[in-house]
Amino acid sequence: MEKYLKYKKVDIDWLDKIPEHWEVCKIKHILSHKKKTSNPNLNCGSISFGNVVYKDDKKVPIETKAAYQELLKGEFLINPLNLNFDLKSLRTALSDKDVVVSSGYIVLQANENLNKRYLKWLLHVFDVSYMKTLGSGVRQTLSYTHIKNSYFPKVSLKEQNTIANFLEYKLEKIERFIAKKEKTISRLNELKSSKVIKTITNGLDENVRMKTSNIQWLGSTPENWDTIKIKHILSHKKKTSNPDLNCGSISFGNVVYKDDKKVPIETKAAYQELLKGEFLINPLNLNFDLKSLRTALSDKDVVVSSGYIVLQANENLNKRYLKWLLHVFDILFMKTFGSGVRQTLNYNDIKNSYFPNVPLEEQNQIANYIDDELNKIDKIIASINKEIDMVVEYKNAIIAEVVTGKIDVREFKIPETEKPLAMVAEETINYKSPN
Repeated sequence: MEKYLKYKKVDIDWLDKIPEHWEVCKIKHILSHKKKTSNPNLNCGSISFGNVVYKDDKKVPIETKAAYQELLKGEFLINPLNLNFDLKSLRTALSDKDVVVSSGYIVLQANENLNKRYLKWLLHVFDVSYMKTLGSGVRQTLSYTHIKNSYFPKVSLKEQNTIANFLEYKLEKIERFIAKKEKTISRLNELKSSKVIKTITNGLDENVRMKTSNIQWLGSTPENWDTIKIKHILSHKKKTSNPDLNCGSISFGNVVYKDDKKVPIETKAAYQELLKGEFLINPLNLNFDLKSLRTALSDKDVVVSSGYIVLQANENLNKRYLKWLLHVFDILFMKTFGSGVRQTLNYNDIKNSYFPNVPLEEQNQIANYIDDELNKIDKIIASINKEIDMVVEYKNAIIAEVVTGKIDVREFKIPETEKPLAMVAEETINYKSPN
């Protein structure tokens, strides 16, 4: 992409030079601070990653909503809070809806003869490049006073229109490309799940004779498999404290460390020991949480909540196979065992449930196959995620460099023929910053 022919230096903290024909002006001359106006007839709203979104009015107390301020379609919103803690959220947005928002937010109105779509991206770049440095106080908040005398580049309306059209065209293609890749990842994760379930329930031999297992969640199994109660292969470990170990928890099928500093001493004292090679079940909120994977084979020594169930496997069992067996038991059936409002379970709820009793050699084969297949799929997913990350980086660079004049797009016209989405990846790889 081409640069402008000539540039000039400017005394702007977040911008060192602009195209020679551009000028500069203070923010207050293009964006005025809207007087706070209540409007209880509108839905509540907020800002989330660069977009104005609706909030659930039922969760906002009447007295809180009464203090909210009006934000109308075409006005700009800035979240000026927690600039030092929150460095990822996009704090500026061009509203596409009429709502009321927190009185702590800043609502701005653009003057005439400005392309709001261009101004949206200019504010975005100002946010990520500089605005976080303008806060004050412990929470690093800012007000309109902090930003009104900051400088923006002043660009002709014709050029604003071209920049806005260019970005709209480019970013729409990029977002479609990312959505397509994310859909592929979703399908690959579904493939992982189906492979695990099919292998755990049917084994590896597609030609084997099957029989009815009489296990509610399992269906038919290979003819040579027997059944066995969980209590005969997984015993409930007696709760043992061990304050010398780090705190841990379960997160999506893995045992993870918790920040010990955030766990009160008296809470940790009640935690139970979980050692490497033992199994962990989170038996809480089975009716509310249908996505989290509640079983794990621990790869670390930690202490965990006494509300969790810690299990020890008997001898002559492949723990990696048992990990996947428990996983399938969890997602297909375990959530039906809960009781009470929170739908929790304990060891007594599951100990007499039946598992397939598979020969050790076949357990080894199944565990190896699942691990190998999932590893292959995970490598593909990692590659796609890397591609998405590169495209997002390209997207952010394009926005910043077009809006600040490092790239000249004045000759841009929307192509009559649509390029394939795959070209987004090619453009990303071939892209060279004009800096």
